[in-house]
Amino acid sequence: MEISGVISAIVIGLVIGVLGRLVVPGRQHIGVLWTVAVGIVAALLGSAIAAGFGVADTKGPDWIEWFIQIGLAAVGVAALDRARVRR
Repeated sequence: MEISGVISAIVIGLVIGVLGRLVVPGRQHIGVLWTVAVGIVAALLGSAIAAGFGVADTKGPDWIEWFIQIGLAAVGVAALDRARVRR
């Protein structure tokens, strides 16, 4: 993977992580780096799921893919927050 691919993955992960964090109600007790990590994983998994369903390549914005990614990020943020609160 080239440096531009890494940088774009971090930027997309940041956006997806922040949007996923906004979906989860209340205050989350995780840091920015965890948010970015959850966002990157959610973006990769969401893209794979959308490709599996055949909704990844559409004309215009891929809204369904974005909703899948944001939903996965919200689940990841909530799960990580609950795991950190239990400690």
